[in-house]
Amino acid sequence: MLFRSVFSMRRTLALSLALSLSLGLLSGCGPAAPAVQAQELTAQPVSVQPAGSPAVDQALTSFGLSLLQSAREAESGPVLLSPLSAALALSMAANGADGDTLAQFETILGGGVPLDELNAACAQLLSDYGDLGGSTECLIANSLWTDPEGMIREDFIGKCRGIFDAQVFSQELSAPSVVPAVNGWVSDHTNGMIPRILSEPFNENTALLLVNALYLKNTWETEFDPNNTYLRGFYHQGSDKESMDFLNAGFVTFPYLQSETAQGAVLPYDDGRLAFFALMPEEGAEFEVWLNSLDGETFTQLLESRRDTEFRTLALPKFEAEWDGQLQDILSALGLDLAFTFGEADFSLLGDNPNGYFLSQVIHAAKIEVNEQGTEAAAATVVEAVGGSAAPPETGVTLIFDRPFLYGIVDLQTGVPLFFGTFE
Repeated sequence: MLFRSVFSMRRTLALSLALSLSLGLLSGCGPAAPAVQAQELTAQPVSVQPAGSPAVDQALTSFGLSLLQSAREAESGPVLLSPLSAALALSMAANGADGDTLAQFETILGGGVPLDELNAACAQLLSDYGDLGGSTECLIANSLWTDPEGMIREDFIGKCRGIFDAQVFSQELSAPSVVPAVNGWVSDHTNGMIPRILSEPFNENTALLLVNALYLKNTWETEFDPNNTYLRGFYHQGSDKESMDFLNAGFVTFPYLQSETAQGAVLPYDDGRLAFFALMPEEGAEFEVWLNSLDGETFTQLLESRRDTEFRTLALPKFEAEWDGQLQDILSALGLDLAFTFGEADFSLLGDNPNGYFLSQVIHAAKIEVNEQGTEAAAATVVEAVGGSAAPPETGVTLIFDRPFLYGIVDLQTGVPLFFGTFE
């Protein structure tokens, strides 16, 4: 790695971020105690009053869509990401930033609002998702892993503890023991869905690891009848046809999404707040061109314009998808470049190392299953409206997702995306 070729001693300490996300249709999934071989530390928590922020909600939507578009462009294929999980971990890191570096965090994650407003909005989301109704179960856990030589400031740790309820551990991050320790913590907080996030220790210059874990169990408000699951053809890019199982429903009412260029459906969960959506461009449109034309504001307006509509036929693939990749270059290109630049990053509020800190790597992995009962997904990371949409047909909608589409899990109240993915 760059650190080893440039520095022969522990001088400039790199800041690495890790997230882990799990959404699942699992039963009996209470949180387990972290099985780690690390010393848990305490620091005086510094809390904020939770407060929603429309600016932050919109910024997180724009951030998530841009992240997806950029990752897909880099991969030239299907992508699955968790914008919420990435944003929460990056927001923790923002509390150690200052100057222009902090301004970039505030712009990308908060739409330009001050850090205090971003923190309050994150605290509100954490509170809201901890108190969802219906059969939904949600657990969000955060942790900081500090290297003994990292010189991380107590006031930074206190803010992460108070705002994000983060556990704090002391562990030599370049030692082999960090791998089973972090993997154990992540596995425990995702009910075993992510048994392994690390495969090797971090660079000897690493000062801090931030880990976010989200467990979410969801059930459809209106479930699909397993007896109506049968084979249909799906047309991949290039018109290659594949037979696969489709979930099918007829003469049912769901929120309908429609613009001049796309149509889709929203499938609410029984908690009354979160929902799965699928959005597909008009037939004949090139999926990549359409996807890249979306922006956060347009997507939000489209979601807000949804109308309850009767579907004569709604058919959606029953599928599993997974993705993993590096995000640091994508995040840098989206506007967080200073944070990843040695000598320019300003994390002076994070710790006391005289040579400073900067972000080093962000590794993200995600998996999702869509079936008759709901969704089950997991993700891990080591750190688009249309105004005045046309009225839906009075005779009912037939919508078959048999060609590439955008999907995800969103908060219908705020528009915040928990998951964005492409099925191609």
